[in-house]
Amino acid sequence: MSNSNRMTVREMARLAGVSVATVSRVFNGTGQVSEEMRQRVLESIKAHGYQPDHRGRALAARRHNTIGLVFPGLAGPYFGELIQGFELEVVQSQAAVHILCTHMRRDSDEQVVEMARRVDGLAVLGGTVSDDTLRRLAGTLPVVVLAGTGPGAIASIRAENHDAMRDLTTHLLTVHGLRDLIFVGSPDGSPDISERWEGFRTAHREACLTPRRRPVRAALRQEDGVQVASQLLKRGTLPQAIVCANDETALGVLVGLLGAGVRVPEDVVITGFDDVQMAGLVAPALTTVRQPIRELAAETARQLLRAGSTPPENRLLPTELVIRRSCGCASAGSTPDP
Repeated sequence: MSNSNRMTVREMARLAGVSVATVSRVFNGTGQVSEEMRQRVLESIKAHGYQPDHRGRALAARRHNTIGLVFPGLAGPYFGELIQGFELEVVQSQAAVHILCTHMRRDSDEQVVEMARRVDGLAVLGGTVSDDTLRRLAGTLPVVVLAGTGPGAIASIRAENHDAMRDLTTHLLTVHGLRDLIFVGSPDGSPDISERWEGFRTAHREACLTPRRRPVRAALRQEDGVQVASQLLKRGTLPQAIVCANDETALGVLVGLLGAGVRVPEDVVITGFDDVQMAGLVAPALTTVRQPIRELAAETARQLLRAGSTPPENRLLPTELVIRRSCGCASAGSTPDP
């Protein structure tokens, strides 16, 4: 066919009587298509001599050949792991990464809107941008919420939080028989922390116990954990266990209490969430929840990179309870037997 090189995927889909997405799936060998539909599309492709213009498709999908990544800040190993996972996927596709740190300024949304004009897709850490702005952005380019949830149909890639924190808290309540537990973290500042706080409360309810009504509010940096340790020491009486919303805070609490002569886990139990590398290197090693930090970011990048042919979709990645010495167990390990 003389004009086959000028045929678009939309024309091919019309001739085959299927959707554009179906033609793309059959030609690229991706996604789920029935055998009957696949044969129908293949016969139509053969009959019309259709060949997609890969160069034109790439240019249309990636005008800037750049993917944006929006964080509130970059301090600490958690964000470092996310960046590595994201960047590796993007660079392998021969694209570039632009990173914007909003530092939660009042003009954060305006900064992100400006950045969106210079990228082909946008990954936004949960809680960094308002829902209204996310909806506005999603009308102009592919948007995926990383480690959080987005409004409406905006896709999100996140790790399981609620059940993992419930399991960790249940371990402390049932295996170790602890009753006076506090949660350290600010549920209002992050969808992830909110889910972990709810998991903490669920474990208490399931054990027919009443949890403390309010968490000890703190940011997620190690220095914030040190400050929490100082505040608890000033009160004079420590709780039996300090359940932190993330590892960096837990490591700060650990350093602060050990420096004051408090024994862990003999005098107080400390736990975290994330399983950053340092969690297994400190003494005592930190009981925590392992989430696939790099894979969260890598999957987010993959979805944005193929958004030109396949719309991003929600993914919930599994987490794993990791038992170590800081909760009072004799030896390190992974998920305990029920």
